Amino acid sequence: MLAVTLVVVDATVLVLAIPSITETLAPSSTSLLWIGDSYSFVLAGLLVSMGALSDRIGRKRLLLIGASAFGAASLLAAYAPSAAWLIAARALLGVAGATIMPSTLSLIRALFPDARERARAIGIWGAAATAGAAAGPLVGGLLLEHFWWGSVFLLNLPLVALLLVLGGWLLPESRNPEPGRFDLPSVFCSMAGLIAAVYAIKEAAAHGVARWDVPLAAVLGVLGLWLFVRRQLRLTAPLLDVRLFADRRFTAAVLGALIAVFGLAGVVFFTSQYLQLVRGYSPLRAGLAELPAFAGAAVASVLTARMARRAGTRGALAGGMVLLGLALGMLGWLRQDTPYLVLAAVFLGVGAAEGLVYTLASDLVLTASPAEKSGAASAVSETAYELGTALGIALFGSVLTAVYPGAVGTPPGVDLATAAKAHQSLGAAIEAAHALPGAAGQALAEAARSAFVQGMSLAALCAAVLVLLGAGLAWRLLRRA
Repeated sequence: MLAVTLVVVDATVLVLAIPSITETLAPSSTSLLWIGDSYSFVLAGLLVSMGALSDRIGRKRLLLIGASAFGAASLLAAYAPSAAWLIAARALLGVAGATIMPSTLSLIRALFPDARERARAIGIWGAAATAGAAAGPLVGGLLLEHFWWGSVFLLNLPLVALLLVLGGWLLPESRNPEPGRFDLPSVFCSMAGLIAAVYAIKEAAAHGVARWDVPLAAVLGVLGLWLFVRRQLRLTAPLLDVRLFADRRFTAAVLGALIAVFGLAGVVFFTSQYLQLVRGYSPLRAGLAELPAFAGAAVASVLTARMARRAGTRGALAGGMVLLGLALGMLGWLRQDTPYLVLAAVFLGVGAAEGLVYTLASDLVLTASPAEKSGAASAVSETAYELGTALGIALFGSVLTAVYPGAVGTPPGVDLATAAKAHQSLGAAIEAAHALPGAAGQALAEAARSAFVQGMSLAALCAAVLVLLGAGLAWRLLRRA
């Protein structure tokens, strides 16, 4: 629980710090997306490899090694002097995080062989992740009120210290007794394929397919993943047993987690910007405003096992995705002056649905896989989560980026150079507006806020449609399970 809290705190703190990072480091709109994406891209590319490695060298050992690396990378991020430095530090955090996430679930599988106890344990694990997600904005908001944005990364250091001491003392070691050889070509194919595929989708959404690197990255991604699957089918001890996807429970869980997070992440990534830059909330107040989402997720995670027993796995997973789709659809109708009670209700629904879907998907993945391969199997679940996060931020961030400049336009009294700067991002527009006299600055700020809300609303509606389609797919896959 402490380990997963460490990873989640880092993710939610970054979202809250985006406006401060924008003001201090002045990243371009593309760099801003990469600050959010680099962590998830690298983590998604390495999760399968690190999950298989944990089965071989020991889940406890890899967890503690990763925690140490996570602390070192947090220091690099905290004192980043430029956007490029911060992107690199976030990528290193992704490498370290890839060693932590699969180890937590596979250790739960080893600690709780009884299916009912394991389902309850995974629910508590999910609630711990949600508690970390809630603590990140609150503590991060307090830090941002008094210190520079880099202080939010220093939050990780006390957690790392506790994890190293308590994990070394309390956790039992577990590994696959007959793991086979760790196949380096498979590691290369999985990492290259995933990162290239995500890059192609991101750049195509942002700039179209005319650029030469987009089709090249798409071809490399498909080729890398095809070679990975082909090699796994031939190896006697594969890095990932792709035959697990023949189990409908496994496939439905992975796709459900990916689609749900894909729809959620891209919208939620911009919620903190909406609260701070559109509604004028302080970082701490924005963190408090998002608490209903975390409360809903924590409660739903703990109650997932009970809901699955009463409604059935099929009904619980598909129903959770339907609830998430409807809640995201309501986000599509947000305005600058939407009452906070409406926002709180939407956040509560989004959080409860996400907690249910993520926890149930994690349990399904572990239940459908052999215990000795739990590291690699849980890595698939985490890969779906992180890949969905990266794709969501990339695609829906690109929707916002495509809508925003045209909607801002050039308000009266604003010169073309200032308007061009305002078109980069909402943070840049607010900064430019402060440098303009009276009415012109107010007109630019108002146009930028309105354009941001317009783009975020369209992204939320797209996410809602996608998640509802995913609910239908999960229902169909589980009809015989």
